[in-house]
Amino acid sequence: MQLDRRGMNPVVRNDPQQSLIKVAAAQIEGAYGDVGANLTRHLAHMQQALASCVDLLVFPELSLCGHSAGKDALQLAMAADDPTIAALAQASTNMHTVFGFIEEAPGGQFYNSQATVSNGRVIHVHRKAQLATYGKLRDGLYYAAGTALESFPLNDRWQVATPICADLWNPALVHALACDGVTLIAAPISSAREAVGEGFDNPTGWDVNLRFYAITYGVGIVMANRIGTEGMMTFWGGSRILDPFGKTVSLGSETEEGLVIGELDYESVRRARFLLPTVRDARAFSWRQSAAKRDLTVRQD
Repeated sequence: MQLDRRGMNPVVRNDPQQSLIKVAAAQIEGAYGDVGANLTRHLAHMQQALASCVDLLVFPELSLCGHSAGKDALQLAMAADDPTIAALAQASTNMHTVFGFIEEAPGGQFYNSQATVSNGRVIHVHRKAQLATYGKLRDGLYYAAGTALESFPLNDRWQVATPICADLWNPALVHALACDGVTLIAAPISSAREAVGEGFDNPTGWDVNLRFYAITYGVGIVMANRIGTEGMMTFWGGSRILDPFGKTVSLGSETEEGLVIGELDYESVRRARFLLPTVRDARAFSWRQSAAKRDLTVRQD
């Protein structure tokens, strides 16, 4: 029999209590290139999250190595079975932890990746698909682009995806995830005020971006950004949790490290998607398009 994290009550599949989850964004100031120091920082925040009975903890993009670490990928990259990742997996007892690293894959390929671990296992790895190579951003110079959009179940109610930063600026990717059943987006980002260039206000832009997705698709969102400086980049924090109506559940400061914690209720997903059935209608439209293409192929034959 599986017990809850307190070892007191049996976990029942389809239990209505699975509707309510506690989530957190770990807003940190990372140490560039110092995986050991960043691992220590991760473990400390994980202990705080466990003490608060958090179900899902999200760290920023490239949280283990630093925002601009791509140029040092040969020294900083690790495989998904690296001892550092194993240590985080072992520490993530009865909690899902999402963190960023440079992944070295077979064939000498390097990815900007986000791993999800729980109870000693790697549950999921997402490779950033939309590589930001504009303004002061250089992803495309160092990383291969991910080619898969996948998700994982947190429990019987919540299906989670972990699109990384610029992935969220491609609406087609988020649309596909929502239509594929995702109900919660863990959004690890590494956003600096100077990243894009003159005329773009990154904090305001991210606020609009995330609220749009939450409202349009009826999804909960946990966004984790970093703070501090790295080179000429100034990171503005602002980590947050949004409910499926786009309302702010919890908001972090622009300068302070710490956990941003809040609760999300699956009942809000049900109500939001009933009142504004974007996902329902988008799925129907996609099915009609596929059917039309099949019919056209048959006629052409």
